Amino acid sequence: MSVSGNEDDFPPVWQTDADGLVALGGRLTPARVLQAYRRGIFPWPLGAAGGKILAWFSPDPRAVIEFDAVYVSRRLARRIRSGCFQLTCDRAFADVIAACAAPRGRESDTWITPEIRRVYGELHLAGHAHSLEVWQADALVGGIYGVALGGFFAGESMFHGVTDASKVALVALVAHLATRGYSLFDIQQATAHALRMGAHEIPRRQFLARLERAVAQPVTFGTRLELERLPALIRRAAQDEA
Repeated sequence: MSVSGNEDDFPPVWQTDADGLVALGGRLTPARVLQAYRRGIFPWPLGAAGGKILAWFSPDPRAVIEFDAVYVSRRLARRIRSGCFQLTCDRAFADVIAACAAPRGRESDTWITPEIRRVYGELHLAGHAHSLEVWQADALVGGIYGVALGGFFAGESMFHGVTDASKVALVALVAHLATRGYSLFDIQQATAHALRMGAHEIPRRQFLARLERAVAQPVTFGTRLELERLPALIRRAAQDEA
């Protein structure tokens, strides 16, 4: 395990432990978070509420979602086509991250600390962090947020208040990123839910090579949600399950 000494730098990622832990401690600032992402590292506070330690990770393997491999079931495709949800981006960033930080089920703790919320809020105001919102009857019922650098997007967390809302947010975000020309969608670690949605794992060395190319792309997130690729994702779902 490496412990950060210089607050403005990180050890090489190949010095991580088996869990991908790069460093402990140091400052949590917008500039340092961006520096971490460019190196394939992300912050993830550890410990119980009130006593969390700032930790920085770069796991191997790394979980990503390829834009042409996201899974949309026929049922989810019908929900999207039904018009029961309205989609926006960057309309309610603070509300999305707050909902992602709320306790879920039997869980009473979260890694999204007040400090994380503050710093990512500053990143949002600076144009680096973005949210996608899912609405139903003017109520925020789902969403996802993350950080964009060039053609790289790091998905951080998502939530749902009604069935399928987080899935709709994820699929819409994939469509938006693909339309804007992004090349790498990082979700950091694979969960059962993400794997069902089409995520897969790649070796860290491959991820870092793709990351270097992606952050150099002249790509921006944009100021409005662009879903030109969404109909193609829905059509493919019907074809795959036919």
